[in-house]
Amino acid sequence: MTTKSLINKSRLLTMSLLFVSLALNAEGLKTSTFKSSISIHGTSSLHNWESVVNQVTGEFVLNNDQIESLVLNIPVLSIKSKDEERLMDKKTYEALKSNKNPLITFKLTQPAKPVITESTAELTLTGELTIAGVTKKITFKSNGEKNGTSSYIFRGDIPLKMSDFKIDPPTAMLGLIKTGDQINLKFSVTVPNPQK
Repeated sequence: MTTKSLINKSRLLTMSLLFVSLALNAEGLKTSTFKSSISIHGTSSLHNWESVVNQVTGEFVLNNDQIESLVLNIPVLSIKSKDEERLMDKKTYEALKSNKNPLITFKLTQPAKPVITESTAELTLTGELTIAGVTKKITFKSNGEKNGTSSYIFRGDIPLKMSDFKIDPPTAMLGLIKTGDQINLKFSVTVPNPQK
């Protein structure tokens, strides 16, 4: 057997051991997607307003019953107001600098473990929220309830200030209508039962 042949067999054995090791270490890890609904609520000098997020993508990785990673992406242009308030959508996109920052993102920065009872769950998430190109660390809680045996529905409310992300609150009609700085993100997320 030539030296070259021995080197090639050695490389093949090393690669095989590496793949087996990765497979064993990955046991218990599970990548999942989720269903969600998100709405944004705020105030203005005329009336309260609401926008709905029509597109959300993301995934999370479970290691046994702990969330190891979570990424959430919201295309800014998927945020839509009610029909009678659609004139504000363009102003919203401008305020969020959608041409340079087309996505709102959330990335988990530390693992999170849900506190689960027989029918409920509580989860605290800490991560980086990026809006209009500005990133802030946020921590928020969500409460879940069992949805059958295979999933939980988590709901929560995240209060934010536009000014914290260097966003000028949108205005309309030459400044006669002004939106308030404070907004609330309300969400409902359906995720697989981490103990399944």
